[in-house]
Amino acid sequence: MSLFRSLPPFRADVVGSYLRPAALKQARQAFEKGELSAGGLREEEDKAIRQSVHNQCNCGLHVVTDGEFRRTWWHFDFFDGLEGVERYDTDEGIQFSGVQTKSHNVRVVGKVKFGDHPMLKDFEFLKSLESGATPKMTIPSPSVLHFRGGRNVVSPDVYPDLNEFFDDLVQTYRDALAAFYAAGCRYLQLDDTVWAYLCSEEQKQIVRDRGDDPDQLAQTYADVLNRILEGKPDDLVIGLHVCRGNFRSTWISSGGYEPVAELLFGTVNVDAFFLEYDNDRSGDFRPLRFVKPGHQQVVLGLVTTKTGELEDKELIKARIQEATQYVPLEQICLSPQCGFSSTEEGNNITEAEQDAKLRFVVDIANEVWGAPNN
Repeated sequence: MSLFRSLPPFRADVVGSYLRPAALKQARQAFEKGELSAGGLREEEDKAIRQSVHNQCNCGLHVVTDGEFRRTWWHFDFFDGLEGVERYDTDEGIQFSGVQTKSHNVRVVGKVKFGDHPMLKDFEFLKSLESGATPKMTIPSPSVLHFRGGRNVVSPDVYPDLNEFFDDLVQTYRDALAAFYAAGCRYLQLDDTVWAYLCSEEQKQIVRDRGDDPDQLAQTYADVLNRILEGKPDDLVIGLHVCRGNFRSTWISSGGYEPVAELLFGTVNVDAFFLEYDNDRSGDFRPLRFVKPGHQQVVLGLVTTKTGELEDKELIKARIQEATQYVPLEQICLSPQCGFSSTEEGNNITEAEQDAKLRFVVDIANEVWGAPNN
């Protein structure tokens, strides 16, 4: 019997970012030099997104994103659009394995609110393309705004009590979900590096050194997520992508999911967990034993986006079967481990290799769970 899913998350799904085409990169450079207007840049973005959606559908996907083509970062651009948040330059960028990002961060300088956010129009454009596939919106998870800097990036003058900050963060994301829903969004993904950091002893020590308790932070973030999700429409599917870092094919955190598994999988009420499982740094599948039975899906990121070489198909299928020791096959989906371009720089692969990865995921999903017409 076919276990094909006609609703998100799909058996073959994606995290959402794609390599920026050369023409789009050139257009952004021209814009930054003052040689192209904002309207001209948006026209180039529109053109690139149309082509990307066409390519995604040709690969056999039933879900499409805008590739995050209008962003420079997977998270900062969204936070920039919130009231009370500003981006600023830092002394150094985020340290990945052997490489460092541009020197940016965000901080809270006023009461945090979701107002007339520019990404609402971005989603509306994606939905207007009427590709026949489900349009998915991707935004950073609320915990990302706080975790990297902690108290240091939240103004004590605005929020002398951090509990008030988290209360406003909850309302901000409730308003965001409502606004995207009103714009026609029925599939939204929260991208979250924090839960992976909380699996890393190195990252947890950094948190302790600044005076925070990583276990208490984990509970706070779980509570924030669940409060955001209270009362959401039943037909709005929310996924949570747990990311281990993705910049120019490098990474940040190592460690299996066991340290956060009971709290994250056992209590956080998202509809799907997108989990990176493309290498030994991710640990084994045993933490999945905490996933609640029922509708909640586990999207296994078994296909890497960091290199262009295709994995062994039979090995991927065997790993899916291995995961069924802890969660039923009907609650499992497949995806690439992360996006292909979490920042505008992109991973060290080609667009042809990117498309091959997408087709590979679709082919495996059809073989494991059955194609739509089977």
